[in-house]
Amino acid sequence: MRHACRACRSRTGDIVLDLGEQPASDFFPPHGDPGPDPVYPLQMWLCADCKLAQLLTDETAPEEPRGAEPAALVKQAADAVDRVASAGWLEPGLTVAEYGSPHGGSWASWLEERGLRPVGEGERADVVLDVFGLMHEAEQAAALAERVARMAPGAVLLLQYHSLATIMRLGQWNALRHGHYAYYSATALSGMLRKAGLTPRSAWEFDLYGGTVLLAATRDRFTGQAAEAGLGEVLRNEAATGVGDAERLRELQRDAVRSAEALRAWLAEQRSSGVSVIGYGAASRAVALLCRAGVSRRLLPAVADASAAKHGRRMPGTDIPVIDPQDMITARPDAVVLFLPDLLAEARLSYPEVEAGGGRWVSIEHIS
Repeated sequence: MRHACRACRSRTGDIVLDLGEQPASDFFPPHGDPGPDPVYPLQMWLCADCKLAQLLTDETAPEEPRGAEPAALVKQAADAVDRVASAGWLEPGLTVAEYGSPHGGSWASWLEERGLRPVGEGERADVVLDVFGLMHEAEQAAALAERVARMAPGAVLLLQYHSLATIMRLGQWNALRHGHYAYYSATALSGMLRKAGLTPRSAWEFDLYGGTVLLAATRDRFTGQAAEAGLGEVLRNEAATGVGDAERLRELQRDAVRSAEALRAWLAEQRSSGVSVIGYGAASRAVALLCRAGVSRRLLPAVADASAAKHGRRMPGTDIPVIDPQDMITARPDAVVLFLPDLLAEARLSYPEVEAGGGRWVSIEHIS
């Protein structure tokens, strides 16, 4: 049976990225477990009708150890609240319902400071907020309808997402992972919102993850804000990137081959030169990259991570252990490969011993 779009149920579309059989990126086995780990197809499909890029199939079960919330995510949340409040959407006394993400980024504390009141589960609110949460829903249309149903009269729906245009522009092919069912453009998401009875009104762009977008939408009868503030520019940039073009999206396949080969070659060169290397950031993007590159602990002895829940485990699909950052410092590596470029400033501040000991941070974007 052909795949039915998670948003519009169309069965017309194309596979635009195929990473083959991959382990579940949220299943970190104990380090003593020799494997092999179960693997599953990992493919991105673009709907020819509504243009939503999406995970084709997912046979995995979520098992992700809770990660440490990056300071960059907290900082971005504060910035977003300031910008949305300045636009007049977050008045004191309004009620708010928040759909969060397992990766963090909640606005709750910032909104309470501004006098907004949270509502109970299932209750309607003046502000319905989803911060990187909707992408985790397999049934996209149903999940969006649920959020719309939580909107009180005159309410605004705020949806934040990692932009597909960013993924394409920066070659972030390893953003594709099990459990992340949708990869949004403002173009596709605007169509989903209109089908749900809402009108997109405003958009804000942020640097997090290389480029994220926050989209505001209201019911048609709401006239309290000027329509499409910032949205037109986002849509124009997406059109130039080609977010709805299957052939343009297939460039991610070439990016996957190129970056995996570059990482393996760089690690091999460091080893042959006697340069000791440890990784930092046991994130889902690192899983796909390491597996695609065929990297073992022979080339990368360990990956450090701030999440204590991941310590004593290993990277899925590899024999590379996940270690405490203090063990990284003790090891005094010549180089630390940072798998999450957004964390560079935070990592340097948190672990000054790396550079004080003569080591250097190397962002993965400068390798692959």
